[in-house]
Amino acid sequence: MKRNSLPVKTGLYDPQFEHDSCGVGFVVNIKGQRSHAIVEQGLEILNRLAHRGAVGADPKTGDGAGILLQLPHAFLQAACAGQKITLPAAGSYGTGLIFFPQDRKERELCQQTFVKEIAAAGQILLGWRPVPVDNSDIGKAARESEPVIEQAFIGQGQGVKDQQEFERKLYAIRRAVEKAVAASGIKQKSFFYVTNISSRTLLYKGLLTPEQVGKFFLDLKDPRLESSIALVHSRYSTNTFPTWDLAQPFRFLAHNGEINTLRGNINWMQARGFDVIVPGGSDSASLDNVFELLVLSGRSLPHAMMMLVPQAWEHDPFIDPKLKEFYQYHACFSEPWDGPAALAFTDGTRVGALLDRNGLRPARYIVTKDDRVIMASEVGVLDVKPENIVSSGRLTPGKTFFVDTEKGRIIDDEEIKKEIAGRQPYGEWLRQNCVDLEQLPDQPVKKTAGEDITTSLKAFGYTREDLKFILKPMAEEGKEPIGSMGNDVPHAVLSLRPQPLYDYFKQLFAQVTNPAIDPIREELVMSLEVTVGEQRDLLSETAEHCRALRLKEPILSDEQLAKIAGIDRNEFKAKKIGIHFKAGDAKDFVKALDRICGEAEAAIKSGFTFIILTDKGFDRDQAALPALLALGAVHQHLLRK
Repeated sequence: MKRNSLPVKTGLYDPQFEHDSCGVGFVVNIKGQRSHAIVEQGLEILNRLAHRGAVGADPKTGDGAGILLQLPHAFLQAACAGQKITLPAAGSYGTGLIFFPQDRKERELCQQTFVKEIAAAGQILLGWRPVPVDNSDIGKAARESEPVIEQAFIGQGQGVKDQQEFERKLYAIRRAVEKAVAASGIKQKSFFYVTNISSRTLLYKGLLTPEQVGKFFLDLKDPRLESSIALVHSRYSTNTFPTWDLAQPFRFLAHNGEINTLRGNINWMQARGFDVIVPGGSDSASLDNVFELLVLSGRSLPHAMMMLVPQAWEHDPFIDPKLKEFYQYHACFSEPWDGPAALAFTDGTRVGALLDRNGLRPARYIVTKDDRVIMASEVGVLDVKPENIVSSGRLTPGKTFFVDTEKGRIIDDEEIKKEIAGRQPYGEWLRQNCVDLEQLPDQPVKKTAGEDITTSLKAFGYTREDLKFILKPMAEEGKEPIGSMGNDVPHAVLSLRPQPLYDYFKQLFAQVTNPAIDPIREELVMSLEVTVGEQRDLLSETAEHCRALRLKEPILSDEQLAKIAGIDRNEFKAKKIGIHFKAGDAKDFVKALDRICGEAEAAIKSGFTFIILTDKGFDRDQAALPALLALGAVHQHLLRK
């Protein structure tokens, strides 16, 4: 059996660091008129983005490519007739391509799991269709890891009110099957993957070069396969391993760039109790998982995208006040997925594109007189005569380009955001519930008389080198220390000397600099503002969602910390917990962690909103636990509760 997934975590390699950098594009008929010509034009765009993808040592094995289309009902009816599958009306059945193990018995086990979960959800399995493919032109590595591809058809069961509810049923079925297969003992589970199951869209993708997509999937050659939307992607897996499942587009979006905040984004989704991000996925796949959740919960495509990839709103003096209030409100419970990103997304009726707040990825568009919009990572992906062009331009940072084929028009960024920002009284909710730290009254700060600075520095692991080369220039010049000779200090894990816990952690940087961000010259798109408070349900919107304390920056002075400790506003209360243990007593070190976690849990049950872990008050007998360790222990303890 050949590998059909990312390698397991080995040595310094960890699959969680997977990133892509790619080519993305779409063509859409604004009026929603379906045709096979749109499919062909989508494939042509894909072919012309081939140079933005990549191949391995075997030039026939690409990093991945694919095309996302509207569900072609007429074509599927004809294709299913030969399989003796009778399809109901469009919109009342879902379908999608499934990657199965090469082993026949394991493939049957996966299909049986589908049968079980479909029945459990009260829906109807209409049948299976082998997807016709021609693998004669794909590379050796792609062929060895090629899954068996079949198409599932699921009919709408009784009691389903509308298509959106049916989409949620299909989503629940897919997630249940994914979890069941992942937990099973089959050897080829890495081959199993559900491209999508939807009543609105159909996705063809694989470990292919852009030129191979139209040749490999024979369905795409059939003139009866029609769509008014074709969204395509050519993958360049940056320093990573290409696989069949990580080819794009995903179920809703295609992404060129990288999400540099990925680890934090995933951690916060897990902390909120959402088990929606599939382990082993790339940054783009994880973003698609969360985007899918928000859209299926009832938010529109632009609303969900504005939550996940917000524009630079914090320091923009010209932004509409209501739009700023929208972003301020959502920042209380949804952190941005930041990084260089050009995103294209669709639900099968509407299609859009968006650049991140920095605009560090290219995206250009053309609107034609024959009611088409062509958007891609670069111009020239389709031949358009100049006299047929109505307008052309490029996406700008934080702006959304959006086409609604149901309404038959392009919807301007300003119109979209004005409508979404006016859905709820976000400003009123903020004024009632969100408190700025600066608004809190001053509190007395207890100063320790005759504090021995040298003892404090020793207690917290500072060295003479830290003082001379790091703290001294920062204190004297207000600048980050700069050196040119490199750092030959051993990694903490390899050092023979005791190291502070913090030295075991290093800042993660993007694998590609695009270029480095200057937070002074690019202040408009940078912000350190954070909100702290109870995390509410991500899938709903209420006034209580923004009941939080807003901080201009996460580093606090003694005076600011005293304000939080003495807070008595909007039912906010703070509890201080000491993080000390008996110096030199290893057993008490562990007992102190348990005590701190227990006190934090009790404080929350008693109605305290904020917990302050303090290491002040240490002495020769009472040492302070590393604050990072105490914080992590409390966080994980509360998650388990």
